[in-house]
Amino acid sequence: MRDDRCFCCGRFNPGLWGFAPLLNKLGRGLGFTEIVLFVCAALFVITLLGDPSAIGRGGLLSMLSPGQRPLFLLGASGATPVFLYGRWWTVLSAAWLHGGLLHIVMNMMWLRQLMPAVSEFYGVGRLVIIYTVSAAAGFAATSIMGLFPFLGPFAGAGFTIGASAPLFGLFGALVVYSQLGGPSSIGQQVWRWVGIFAVIGLIVPFIDNWAHLGGFGGGYLAARLLDPRSDEHAGHFVAAFVCLALNAAAILASVWHGLQFFQ
Repeated sequence: MRDDRCFCCGRFNPGLWGFAPLLNKLGRGLGFTEIVLFVCAALFVITLLGDPSAIGRGGLLSMLSPGQRPLFLLGASGATPVFLYGRWWTVLSAAWLHGGLLHIVMNMMWLRQLMPAVSEFYGVGRLVIIYTVSAAAGFAATSIMGLFPFLGPFAGAGFTIGASAPLFGLFGALVVYSQLGGPSSIGQQVWRWVGIFAVIGLIVPFIDNWAHLGGFGGGYLAARLLDPRSDEHAGHFVAAFVCLALNAAAILASVWHGLQFFQ
């Protein structure tokens, strides 16, 4: 319910055994958005410290770029980790890793702008679900297409990381919101952003276009199924907690499995 007080018992802010208002407040402010920003930043520092000799010190694109060994250990995805090493769970862990200072700064800036909006429209539980599904869809898509290197610039990635896959999932969720009764201006603005990113992806090397496309598709479909016109309920929060647990488990599984390659 969206009412401040239950009409039957007079209880304030009913729903999710009384904890829904707190979770919604945290989600719009210091909750999931802050978790993503903090964990991504912490893991970025860890990957830099994991192999200081491999840190990139070149131009803007390679400034403070971690080496591949710590990125692999913590859960980089792509055709090589997923199919050659059987690390299928990295479709979740890769979204928490970044390949350089510019990479993480740009992704975090966009997430900091978009996540509160998606949380406002869908609720924090559905935000977590959309974010997780988008990451999995994006990295699954680029990993599969990475099996076809002969496609050249249209192939997927052999080794890939970054929060841009779930970021594009948020784009997809905002498009759905605009299509299902939200302001059409939101969808129009999102499509302009997507178009700009698509052009940049075709010009700038090392941008994972398949992760972006898969993330957008995953976020769009998840948002359609979750339908922002309906109220958020306890099941969404339960699914969100499961998603958070799966993300944490993916990172831990990557480290546990990857240690055997560096002993």
